[in-house]
Amino acid sequence: MAVRYTKNHLEKIEGLFSETDYFLRYEKGNFKSGYCVLKNDKVVIVNKYFTLEGKINALLDILKELQLTPQSFKNKKTQEFFSELQQTELKL
Repeated sequence: MAVRYTKNHLEKIEGLFSETDYFLRYEKGNFKSGYCVLKNDKVVIVNKYFTLEGKINALLDILKELQLTPQSFKNKKTQEFFSELQQTELKL
């Protein structure tokens, strides 16, 4: 699946986080990688000044880091979308 850098695609990815135990927040900060994952508190913080492309790339990196599986999601469409995202490779 090719990464689409659109507002709609960003909202779909954000929707994945709403179905997990993790809270997604956009905050200002000086994160080296552009984001921070607080695993004990289950909070994901992304730099709010990122471009649309930067936010999508950061969220995809975080999803890979969290090592979620499609079975982590209840909705079948969400499972399919997550499976497609897992096959996505970012080319920087």
